[in-house]
Amino acid sequence: AGVTVHSDRGSQFRSRRFRRALRHFGLRGSMGRVGACADNAAMENWFSLLQKNVLNQQQWTTRDELRLAIVYWIEARYHRCRRQRRLGKLTPIEFETIMKDPACLAG
Repeated sequence: AGVTVHSDRGSQFRSRRFRRALRHFGLRGSMGRVGACADNAAMENWFSLLQKNVLNQQQWTTRDELRLAIVYWIEARYHRCRRQRRLGKLTPIEFETIMKDPACLAG
């Protein structure tokens, strides 16, 4: 409930069949604006990193194996290494280390 599927304006995403599938699974459709080619750029970049670093690394025998590999990559690699503008170009680990109270670090 409450999940939004955002897509570009491709014909496959505007089709009756796709919209019916969205309704069937209780999802809400969302499309980028006409002529706004950068709408999906951030997610396309993220998925290309996921594909390069996880999906293309080996053949996965089960969905659970792939799911664990994706979760591991997100939590152990991507979030820990990615510098974030909101954190002053620091990684989340660097930010937490700097922002922690020195008394907490001593304990």
